[in-house]
Amino acid sequence: MTAVIRAENLGKKYLIRHEQQGQRFRYDSLSESLANVGKAFCNRLLHPFSARPKMNGKEEFWALKDIDFEIQQGDRVGIIGRNGAGKSTLLKILSRITKPTTGKVHIKGRVASLLEVGTGFHPELTGRENIFLNGAILGMRKAEIKRKFDEIVDFAEVEKFLDTPVKHYSSGMYVRLAFAVAAHLEPEILIVDEVLAVGDFSFQNKCIGKMNDVARDGKTIVFVSHNMGAIKNLCLTTILLNNGNLYYNGETNNAISIFLKGIESCNVTETKLIYRSDRSGNGKIRLTNFWMEDTDGHKINTLQTGQNVVFIFEYESTTNDLLTNVDIGFSFDTDNKESVFGLYASYMGKTFTNIPVKGYFSCIVYDLAIAPGRYCVGARITVLGEEADWPIDGIAYVDVIPGDFYGTGSRGFTGISYLLVKGKWSCSV
Repeated sequence: MTAVIRAENLGKKYLIRHEQQGQRFRYDSLSESLANVGKAFCNRLLHPFSARPKMNGKEEFWALKDIDFEIQQGDRVGIIGRNGAGKSTLLKILSRITKPTTGKVHIKGRVASLLEVGTGFHPELTGRENIFLNGAILGMRKAEIKRKFDEIVDFAEVEKFLDTPVKHYSSGMYVRLAFAVAAHLEPEILIVDEVLAVGDFSFQNKCIGKMNDVARDGKTIVFVSHNMGAIKNLCLTTILLNNGNLYYNGETNNAISIFLKGIESCNVTETKLIYRSDRSGNGKIRLTNFWMEDTDGHKINTLQTGQNVVFIFEYESTTNDLLTNVDIGFSFDTDNKESVFGLYASYMGKTFTNIPVKGYFSCIVYDLAIAPGRYCVGARITVLGEEADWPIDGIAYVDVIPGDFYGTGSRGFTGISYLLVKGKWSCSV
């Protein structure tokens, strides 16, 4: 096999300037840097003997560091990691949009990139004109573009708006046309970011199918996504980034498993509750710890839609009396304190009697039907119907990321819904 992408000691450094008046920080743009140099030079000419002004504090930030990997011709490679891990920076370097600070990237072949809505489009030009412009940028002859033109328009479903300037397109139309152009104009390497999430799920599935077709033709795919179902369906190998470092590079299922168990940020590896004071109840029994596990008994700190997960609540009794009719429940709430669901043992016809002084309650939830997002977990214990312990501000925050809940690779509607529902559809007369 031939290596079409090879990264050697790749690193990208940004300079962050901390503002003296407040807590904000930002990157210096080139124009700002040049303006600052000009101001400083003029001040020195006008006031040669004045004290030099102190510069705002600056800090180096490495978005990527010491990245090494190879991608072979025909590979379908996923790139995953939490927000800020360096995924988009890496794609910009591979797409030759950004230069690396250290190291080199060797790329063999024609690259088509879809990194954000409108990448490579001129807003004043029509859809038709942008198709030819993008083809020319990719180095294609006009005759080659014409040969693919109808196929691109049909895939993008924008025929009615083909002669409308793309600045008037919706974000979904932009993405459909941009992907159609990138995928159909015969690139040897296709690089696609999470931008596909802007489109509806039927179009997302169509894009995954097209990328599979491109890969079967011997082309190379590099795909960044937070949708683990899409990564599984498309990519044979996956690169896992964490804090700008290459954490894992190998088989996709292993990469996703490592990502879910240890990399994605969440506060739930173990949450100690014994010292919490914001709690109500008679105190006969108290929660002391909380964590989550997969069905193989491995602790996890991030949940995935469609996953089987075990919620574990450690407790300690504060009385020598045998406790009877003990009920425990937990809930998921949004950041806005909107209730998503609550589940008590008693809902399932179960309460506990003569429990040990110390132990833990566990609840397995099958096929987690929670939409992606961050949720606050609450928990409460009652004894003989009286509240014994309730940490008022919740016990942890949990991140739920997209998974293959529907078993189709689709992440479904990503609007305001918090719950996912499965059903069997049919059509009849």
